[in-house]
Amino acid sequence: MSNQENPLLAPIHGISLKDYAAIAMKLSTGVTEEEIFRALGIDSVIWDEVNTLWGKRMQEDVSYQLVTLYGQYFMEGATHPKLESMQAESTAEGNENLEKITNDRYFYEELCGARQAAYAYGIDGAQWIQDNYGINLGDFQAVAMKWMTQSDYNDMHQFIDYQQQKQKEYAEKFAAQQGGNVADDVSF
Repeated sequence: MSNQENPLLAPIHGISLKDYAAIAMKLSTGVTEEEIFRALGIDSVIWDEVNTLWGKRMQEDVSYQLVTLYGQYFMEGATHPKLESMQAESTAEGNENLEKITNDRYFYEELCGARQAAYAYGIDGAQWIQDNYGINLGDFQAVAMKWMTQSDYNDMHQFIDYQQQKQKEYAEKFAAQQGGNVADDVSF
C-alpha cells in the first residue's frame, strides 16, 4: 500500500515505517542508537520525534494496518539495506546459548519459563536472559518465531507443561533471592 492510499504511511523526517521497525529490531539486539543514527543520518532529537509520532500513528490507525506492517517489517529488520551489517557485540557464551536455544526446544522453553518467572518477581526477564545467558531480546524473539512456525499441535502440550514446570522452578529461585514470597509467613 502506498503513502497516497494511506497517509499514515508517509515517512516522518525521512524515516519510513520500514526504517522505524528496522531501527527497533536493531535496538532490541543491542546495536547502539549512535551507530543507527550515523547510518541513517539522524540525531537523537529527530529520533525522539520519529519514535513518538510513529507510536501515535499506530494508535490512530483503526484498521491496524500499521501495526501489522510494523510486525512484518520488524521481522525483516535484519535485512534493512543501511542497517543489515550492524551487529551487537556478543560473547562466546552468548553465541553458544543462542545456538542451543535455536536447536534445543527444551532449553528454549526453559528460558521462556525463566523469563516469565522473572517478570512475575519484578525483574526484567529479557535483561535477565541477556545478563545470565548472553542472548539479547531480538535474537531471542527471532528464535521464538522459528519455534512458533515449527510447532506441532500434538507436541504443544508437552512443551507448555515443561515451560510451566521451569517457570515454577525459577519462581522459587527468584522468591528465595528476594527473601521469600509476601505471604510465606502467613498461616490460617
